[in-house]
Amino acid sequence: MSWVKWGLAVLLGGFLVIQVVPYGRDHDNPPVVAEPSWDSAQTRVLAARACFDCHSNETVWPWYSNVAPVSWLVQRDVDEGREELNYSEWNRPQEGDESAETVMEGSMPPRSYLLTHADARLTDAELAELVDGLVATLGGEGDDEGEGEDD
Repeated sequence: MSWVKWGLAVLLGGFLVIQVVPYGRDHDNPPVVAEPSWDSAQTRVLAARACFDCHSNETVWPWYSNVAPVSWLVQRDVDEGREELNYSEWNRPQEGDESAETVMEGSMPPRSYLLTHADARLTDAELAELVDGLVATLGGEGDDEGEGEDD
């Protein structure tokens, strides 16, 4: 039985030690420099709900983003998301034309994010509206099946 107590003490000690690692707790959001010219206020609202925590400088940092090792994962996701596409730094070159496709395919927002952010779970109608709005705002392709150009 003493080995169980010793093991728990080691785990608790390790958990406490990793809390001193600074990565993942610097939650100062950079300023919003420029946003896309949204096609509608509703597109922006939907994008803010489903995308802005990782793809803007307006991240809302939940309490668990201060507790390692989860803080490391959250920080990595935000860093990678902002690098890939940042709606708050629209003044720099970005590839926004794939946004609608990733939302339509269901790869964004990621399921792991949706588990902890219920407000980011969009209805099918809201997803369709977001896809259409992203296409209108950023370009790219939405659900074009069955449509084509006549030559």
